[in-house]
Amino acid sequence: MADSKTKPPTKPSDERRTYGLVSIAVPCERVTRPVFGKHGFAGGALVVDWPAIVGSAVASHTLPLSIKFPPKERSEGTLVVKVDSGAFALEMQHLEPLIVERINGYFGWKAVARLRLRQGPLPEAATAKPAPAPAPTAKPPAAGRLAQVEDPELRAVLERLGRRLAESRP
Repeated sequence: MADSKTKPPTKPSDERRTYGLVSIAVPCERVTRPVFGKHGFAGGALVVDWPAIVGSAVASHTLPLSIKFPPKERSEGTLVVKVDSGAFALEMQHLEPLIVERINGYFGWKAVARLRLRQGPLPEAATAKPAPAPAPTAKPPAAGRLAQVEDPELRAVLERLGRRLAESRP
């Protein structure tokens, strides 16, 4: 017979351990905070959400590098932004008040007071453009079967579907 004084096994009290499904943002922040923290980015949200904050047109020519705050403060910092060309750097100077306002609106406080621009090439991932779509084939693979479809709208939709499927195959 079992001894009544024995205790059931206990689970480790590690707060970091999670059970079940968890949003990727939770463990991701634990990994990125030390890396982004060295550059003044708390959690890296500014880097990740850069296109949403400044817009895709500006984000395609720029990349935030770091935020430098005054000593012992976490407001009114200087955001260092890499710009890919001198022409766009001039545009960024004109857009600076708007961009600073958008960044501070994103954070909810006056985190950035000014921008410092650095000119240079952006990494390939930041400037990658999608490859153009291949030209559609002249005839879909099931053209013989499509002749039997009486409805012209349905036939046109099925033709487009056949072309898309043919393009996606290697």
